[in-house]
Amino acid sequence: MSMMRLISPLIPTLQPGDTGERALGLMEENKLLQLPLVQDDNYLGLVQESELLDWDAPEGPLTEPRWLNFKPAINAASHPYEALRIFNQMNLSVLPIIDGENKYVGSASKDTLLKYLAESGGLDIPGGIIVLEIMPHNYSLYQVARICENEDVTVLNSQVFTNPNGVMEVTLKTNRTSLEPLASSFERHDYKVIAVYGDNTGIEDVMGKYNLLMNYINM
Repeated sequence: MSMMRLISPLIPTLQPGDTGERALGLMEENKLLQLPLVQDDNYLGLVQESELLDWDAPEGPLTEPRWLNFKPAINAASHPYEALRIFNQMNLSVLPIIDGENKYVGSASKDTLLKYLAESGGLDIPGGIIVLEIMPHNYSLYQVARICENEDVTVLNSQVFTNPNGVMEVTLKTNRTSLEPLASSFERHDYKVIAVYGDNTGIEDVMGKYNLLMNYINM
């Protein structure tokens, strides 16, 4: 899975001849905090709204060296999870995608990344969701999967979130809408079940967790 699937056709590019005022206008119009600066298909840098607002000459072109100092990017052959890490660590709304020769091929947005996570995570497939609370030293993906298999439940996707207290919340998207027997089985194995959702009721909650993942979790 390459980054090409995450390219958003809605993200415009800036050229060095564009003014700061034009850049701010495009950012406001597209509800973005950054835009890529590109010249002859070469990626030059990522222009940030915060720096434009502090600029004392926004009517001038984007030709100053300052606009070349910030250039986060991801290679087109990378995995989207690497994009997730960069988005979070650098607090981006746009992530430029480049090839091996620093040629600009497009940009990913938080929306396109979230869409990928939802689709690849099986959230659009019917099935319930169960959330476990596990201490890190007790976590075993093999054991969790085995308990599910014993109840004839297939795990379509799993996500792990570690809360500030160091406790792991393991969210399992499954192929079953009724998960009470599975919840009972987990409890018999001394797992703490903190939430069980049916077919559709848990989707918004899990999407919320993905949003938290995008903004707060270092992967």
